[in-house]
Amino acid sequence: MEETAAVLRDRAREWLAHDPDPATRAELAALLDSGDDAALADRFGAHLEFGTAGLRGELGAGPNRMNTAVAMRAAAGVAEWAGPGAVVAVGYDARHRSADFARATAEVLAGAGCRPVLLPGPLPTPVLAYAVRRLRAAAGVMVTASHNPARDSGYKVFQGTAGGAAPGEAGAQIIPPSDVEISTAIDAAPFADELPRGTDVTPAPEGLTAEYAAAVAALPIGDDRDVRVCYTPLHGVGGPVLRAAFAEAGIPAPYGVAEQDDPDPDFPTAPFPNPEEPGVMDAAMAEGRRVGADIVLANDPDADRLAVGVPGAPGGRLLTGDEVGGLLAEQVLRETSGADRVVATTIVSAGLLPKIAAAHGVRCAETLTGFKWLVRAGGPGERNVFSYEEALGYCIGGDDGRPVLDKDGIGAALVLAGIAARAKRAGRTLLDLLDDQARAYGLHRTGQVSLRTDDAARIAGAMERLRADTPRAFGPLEVEGVEDFAPGLDGLPPTDALRYRLGGGARGRVTLRPSGTEPKLKAYLEVVLPVVDEIDDVRREADAYLEELKEAVARVM
Repeated sequence: MEETAAVLRDRAREWLAHDPDPATRAELAALLDSGDDAALADRFGAHLEFGTAGLRGELGAGPNRMNTAVAMRAAAGVAEWAGPGAVVAVGYDARHRSADFARATAEVLAGAGCRPVLLPGPLPTPVLAYAVRRLRAAAGVMVTASHNPARDSGYKVFQGTAGGAAPGEAGAQIIPPSDVEISTAIDAAPFADELPRGTDVTPAPEGLTAEYAAAVAALPIGDDRDVRVCYTPLHGVGGPVLRAAFAEAGIPAPYGVAEQDDPDPDFPTAPFPNPEEPGVMDAAMAEGRRVGADIVLANDPDADRLAVGVPGAPGGRLLTGDEVGGLLAEQVLRETSGADRVVATTIVSAGLLPKIAAAHGVRCAETLTGFKWLVRAGGPGERNVFSYEEALGYCIGGDDGRPVLDKDGIGAALVLAGIAARAKRAGRTLLDLLDDQARAYGLHRTGQVSLRTDDAARIAGAMERLRADTPRAFGPLEVEGVEDFAPGLDGLPPTDALRYRLGGGARGRVTLRPSGTEPKLKAYLEVVLPVVDEIDDVRREADAYLEELKEAVARVM
């Protein structure tokens, strides 16, 4: 039932009376004076939902925005879940208000009897995930909106010893039922100004970031170091930590992209600072060509993702997440040992990793999207040495374990630089290595189609229609089978996703899934062809199939 303007204005006045932040109080007072009821409805007709991805939303006043009051009540929920005396690591990125929200979080945790440990400045999310394990913390909180636009902020929660965590899960993002327990505690929390705030906030141990850099420098990089890298943190916090890790590993310092090298919460050259977005990598690729780089690397603003380019290729060539995942997997399995190794990927990623795993005699597990699932893949007696998802996320371990149980764009950058250095010594490039994999495992070409809409019913209706009436074909490829993940297929938790197995002139897959973070329906496409002729000819053939698949899938969404 739609709430009246009077009810929303009363709710806004109540919020204003309890908002501890002068900036958002002034913003809300001006909004009330303006009589803009539509804006009030947007802020007070709903509230940010806390889930396994934590919180994420636009900055501003009200329960449907990210602000100090929302961050404080979220901290109260974490404190209730973790329990009195719990050590909770708190980190933050360089976005607008991140430091303020982190400090308020730490003070609420202290006021609730927890023992907050505040990281010493804006740092990558992987450093916070590492800190949870290093400090043997009960939980971790990272204030970040990852690769969202500048107007957004967010709040990720990592599991330590709290919430009945299984051995080996410390440092991974929370999974059910922890998210529900925290959400329930947030809903039960009092107004923000009624929460006790303590001052007993412990600074993180000196040298924590250097310890992280040393830990990722011990990943299976290989022995080669002669590589020229151009790197951009996309106005985020990855630069100093990545350079420290490169120095620790003995890899030459990367060239930078001057206009993107320092943290800037406005992201002036990349309004949507996601390296997957068209144009975002253009400046780095141009600089890479100018300095004669062998590879271009980019982190997103909180440095948990990694994008890779080869600037010397005709016109420059950006690698897909699946291509990078294949290269990293081969390297990790070459440089580690043991029959207990397992690798993991998601239901929407390419079908290449299981083939690589089989060639190396290890098992490949398949999980739902999200590193909260990927890093937990592997049964008793198994050692997860590598996991990835196509959205530029990679978690790498070695024979000594994994320093981070989450996606880590800095650790992945080190290993990728080692791969490029090894190829360079042989007079080759990453593109040559991709051709080798295509000849060995078949050429796997992937793409995406998205339906973005504000009408959630349209997305639900499309999934319902496809379940009721399975298409006979997508373009030139026939549907040979369908997997519905809604009931919890193959032991996976239930999720709203469909995967079609395709055959005909090529093998392929189409996986449909509503996005968990955006109002859109996503289709993940894959075409697989054996390489028996010239590889460029096979690639053109696969790309033609992929374009026809895109058109066919768009018509049924």
